Amino acid sequence: MAPRSVKTSRGGKGVAERREVKEEQLRAYELMLVISPEVIAEKLDLVLDNLRQLITGSGGVVSGVEQWGSRKLAYPVKGFVEGNYVLFQIQLKPTQSREIEAKLHISEDVIRHLLMKQDS
Repeated sequence: MAPRSVKTSRGGKGVAERREVKEEQLRAYELMLVISPEVIAEKLDLVLDNLRQLITGSGGVVSGVEQWGSRKLAYPVKGFVEGNYVLFQIQLKPTQSREIEAKLHISEDVIRHLLMKQDS
């Protein structure tokens, strides 16, 4: 993808300059996962480590992981009434976010996920 240009003004003088917005810049995201309750604790750590490697392997950064534990779901999802919640604080390239969502979508261990871009 070609970089896109954005007009900005500097110093209140009304002079517009073009600056390049690079697609390679890392953006802050929150990734909420609901992992199947059938995943035992040892395998849960393995699933989370694999996700960390996926993120960092392609240039992303994991800045925090919070395991919220097992909680009841508001409605059954894929036949489950509860799941293990995990919140990741990450930084990714915009193109990398699509790749990660695709891998999470086909994962058997992840029953739901939500990747949200944080405001800058």
